[in-house]
Amino acid sequence: MKSMRLSYIPPAASAAPQSPSYGRKKNASAAPPSAAASTTVLTSPPVTTTRTPKQTGQEDEQLVAKTKTTRTVIATTNGRAAPSQSRPRRRPAPAAAASAASLPMTFCNALEEVINTFIDPPALRPAVDPRNVLTSNFVPVDELPPTPCPVVRGAIPRCLAGGAYIRNGPNPQHLPRGPHHLFDGDGMLHSLLLPSPASSGDDPVLCSRYVQTYKYLVERDAGAPVLPNVFSGFHGVAGMARGAVVAARVLTGQMNPLEGVGLANTSLAYFAGRLYALGESDLPYAVRVHPDTGEVTTHGRCDFGGRLVMGMTAHPKKDPVTGELFAFRYGPVPPFVTYFRFDPAGNKGADVPIFSVQQPSFLHDFAITERYAIFPEIQIVMKPMDMVVGGGSPVGSDPGKVPRLGVIPRYATDESEMRWFKVPGFNIMHSVNAWEEARGEELVLVAPNVLSIEHALEHMELVHSCVEKVRINLRTGVVTRTPLAAGNFDFPVINPAFLGRRNRYGYFGVGDPAPKIGGVAKLDFDRAGEGDCTVAQRDFGPGCFAGEPFFVADDVEGNGNEDDGYLVCYVHDEATGENRFVVMDARSPDLEIVAEVQLPGRVPYGFHGLFVTQAELQSQHQ
Repeated sequence: MKSMRLSYIPPAASAAPQSPSYGRKKNASAAPPSAAASTTVLTSPPVTTTRTPKQTGQEDEQLVAKTKTTRTVIATTNGRAAPSQSRPRRRPAPAAAASAASLPMTFCNALEEVINTFIDPPALRPAVDPRNVLTSNFVPVDELPPTPCPVVRGAIPRCLAGGAYIRNGPNPQHLPRGPHHLFDGDGMLHSLLLPSPASSGDDPVLCSRYVQTYKYLVERDAGAPVLPNVFSGFHGVAGMARGAVVAARVLTGQMNPLEGVGLANTSLAYFAGRLYALGESDLPYAVRVHPDTGEVTTHGRCDFGGRLVMGMTAHPKKDPVTGELFAFRYGPVPPFVTYFRFDPAGNKGADVPIFSVQQPSFLHDFAITERYAIFPEIQIVMKPMDMVVGGGSPVGSDPGKVPRLGVIPRYATDESEMRWFKVPGFNIMHSVNAWEEARGEELVLVAPNVLSIEHALEHMELVHSCVEKVRINLRTGVVTRTPLAAGNFDFPVINPAFLGRRNRYGYFGVGDPAPKIGGVAKLDFDRAGEGDCTVAQRDFGPGCFAGEPFFVADDVEGNGNEDDGYLVCYVHDEATGENRFVVMDARSPDLEIVAEVQLPGRVPYGFHGLFVTQAELQSQHQ
């Protein structure tokens, strides 16, 4: 197959490109970034890396990676160790993988070329053809060292000062050889460090770095894809053929799946003094944002003293009162779901296998209350035999399956008290929040319901999610549902101080269509049953799209109300190629934009983000 060259080319500028409006009048004073800063080529010649002053911190020794790859990579060594229960382990890639010219690798690459050219050419499946998937602002970008960015509108609120907004998302390191799904890209973190009050006059600093997973390191040294694309590669006969190639790579030492096959491209979590990049098919990867320079480094894969195996959800829940973290993993072999938790110090508790889940399903998120954990079982299922017998995909929808919600005591040591409630037609990918009412007799869950679940993986632009409020009576077993809004709302966030407790407001990305986010909507849950509960909305304007918003509570100037805070996200203007970091007032009726930062480069559309406070940045383990 001929080498393809994909690039993002912003529209040609006329006399003076205008800055994006994001639902406001255009700001003529904001200087646009150069076209060169927005252009990315997936197959590029060797590059030469130079160090900038922002890369020279006293605590971090920068080691420039080999320049034979198509990306610039920075590894980091640090002198101080973290507590033993959460110490990350950095493992080198297999030596055989470092030589792309080795005979076994050449043979395996030739086999993959045959599969991708004659058995499963991407053009036969447009939904996973890289030429269709990696377009517009989904085209990957190169890494960006810490780079200053000007504030072009308003002022950064004091509650954000000194902290960092970090967004995770897929960014393929190499041009895919065959089919490619949006979920298959390597994880890249886009971190914006905001100046602290003590550094008045300093600009925010943007840094974009790959999460250096085992997969990333193997393929960096090989100079080409090695591990298969899980979401798009295993389809019918071609999937079995690719499985044989994987087996050959393992037997010849090109890769070791025991070291992890995940991408760490989905979300982030901060707990027990460490920041983690998460992807549910692998263990967490410890990462660090330098509190002074803004540099982002990967510290390694964490198994928490050998107590965490296989993987962990990308949506763990941190209790804002106790500091505990609750999580789970799921997979294709029994037990299909395993529940577990961490204490505030980061020590992992015992596994609680849930054998009452009798078929493997796609379990992306869950919810907790003060006394319970709630697990959804939806109509997206794992069907590996469909690939072998029917020539289909190992993951797909099952319209005959009745969705369920499982409720288990939060501190359960086994699943003996697990209860399941059938909720026909209720398929959730993300939860908003859950809490208890009626003295613990009732549970309330708020979540977007994916109405067209059959399109959730391969045709996301056809997905429509309707937010619902579900009430479970634990005494009678009765489940009731109330729609809260008719809009296409997903990627929900709340004030994190209310996680697991009754709350009133939720903020949602407006699919336009998904996975692009054309605006943000605020819903008032107390209006349930009174019609549409949307009480505020901000549209970013024609051709302007963002990702998931994140809520940051105002603990400096706020008065303690639930919606005292700000919503933050990155916004891309597809007409001009400009990118901004946007801060919105979560209390205002139109989610007013109070500050904007002009970014020096393009931030591709991604998944989930996190705001880490100045105190948390300074307390990170190294």
